[in-house]
Amino acid sequence: MKKKFLDVDFLLDSNTAKQLYENAASSLPIFDFHCHLDPQEVWENKTYENLTALWLGGDHYKWRVMRIHGVDEKYITGDASDWEKFKAWAETVPYLIGNPLYHWTHMELKMYFGIDKLLSPKTAQDIYEQCNEMLKTAQYSARALIEKSNVTFIGTTDDPVSPLQYHQLLTKDESFKTIIAPTFRPDGALFIERPTFSEWLEKLAVVSGMQIHNIDGLVAALKDRVDFFHENGGRASDHDIPKMDYVSTTKEEIDIIFEKGLKGIQLSEDELICYRSFLLKELGKMYAEKQWVMQLHIGAMRNTNTKMKKLIGTDTGFDSVGEANHAHGLAAFLDSLDMEDALPRTVLYNLNPKDNAVLAGMVGNYSEKGVSGKIQFGSGWWFNDHIDGMERQMKDLANVGMLSHFIGMLTDSRSFLSYARHDYFRRIICNIIGNWAENGLVPHDMELLEEIIRNIGFHNAERYFLVR
Repeated sequence: MKKKFLDVDFLLDSNTAKQLYENAASSLPIFDFHCHLDPQEVWENKTYENLTALWLGGDHYKWRVMRIHGVDEKYITGDASDWEKFKAWAETVPYLIGNPLYHWTHMELKMYFGIDKLLSPKTAQDIYEQCNEMLKTAQYSARALIEKSNVTFIGTTDDPVSPLQYHQLLTKDESFKTIIAPTFRPDGALFIERPTFSEWLEKLAVVSGMQIHNIDGLVAALKDRVDFFHENGGRASDHDIPKMDYVSTTKEEIDIIFEKGLKGIQLSEDELICYRSFLLKELGKMYAEKQWVMQLHIGAMRNTNTKMKKLIGTDTGFDSVGEANHAHGLAAFLDSLDMEDALPRTVLYNLNPKDNAVLAGMVGNYSEKGVSGKIQFGSGWWFNDHIDGMERQMKDLANVGMLSHFIGMLTDSRSFLSYARHDYFRRIICNIIGNWAENGLVPHDMELLEEIIRNIGFHNAERYFLVR
């Protein structure tokens, strides 16, 4: 029987998969432990003038495919009107079949606006006008969209120099129930070779009230900020790891490297590896002391288009999948912390699917009594958060680890509509386990299977990130 696009059984191939979704997954709340939402927009309860502002602003996923489709930059990040930008997106969408954006676009239209039409040049104006009318109502403010999506927790991504004023205000606001917690993202400290390093260091010195003339000063200032984040609800860190190298080094060596970096002297690749190895380990020990979760996003090759970086800046859709051997460095780093009983709970994400086996196997090397799945193989990230990527990640984890303890999906998004991705993920995991049951690969014990779905969909992450 031919299935209808995006029907109630979307992505669910078997009766068991449908039952698991309906009984265990469909009504679960969302624990979104990693995203890039702006807490100021939540505090101010931002409203959106039109669908372009809500949907296309800052979304480099969409920008990227529009460029592939041949859309002029004027209609992506340029000075075209919002309607012209939306129209260019609508012209792109019909050609996105096979890309998850095609699914997400129509899921979001259906879930949040009740629109079943396919977005195309023919329907663009009607959809734009209908959504814009709805956006004028209170039901489409930032907070309302979070509440409509049944989100209980949001982990934002925050620079250590941030004063976290909006997190503080939200914590005091008893009318808003969702927890908005900061996540410590110290890229400014780790990438000493960047031109912005000295300026960032000055900001860190100001907010910490410390002088930073050597590596001891930097570590002390970072510890002060970890304490500050912890006081304001922070329970996790996040790190951009282009290549996972790790070497053992001494503080004396790092002092020399740090001094050279402060003077603007170009550092060698070996010196950069030494510096990042030392600092990442010091940070790891801080996280373990606070019982935080450390997240490592491994393998992104950033800002590959120099011309466009100069024209419109970083993080605008010109990143790619890196190619490197992370296994030995990752094992050495985790082991060095474990040897000192200072290994925090850690989530490992890979951008290159060739590294699935590396990370899936790594999670079994380190454990802690009473902590289920201490080291996690994180969900399909960025170039992998599609059907094939998610299935591959979960099946690789199941083959060599314990899928039942997996902490599940995250949005990794700047959009308040991206919670549709959690439904996407939940349908996929229900389909995987449901089909296993249908084919006799797991017992048809619905009580057990529903418990596993609920845990992967919500409860595992809640326990993992909120453990004290």
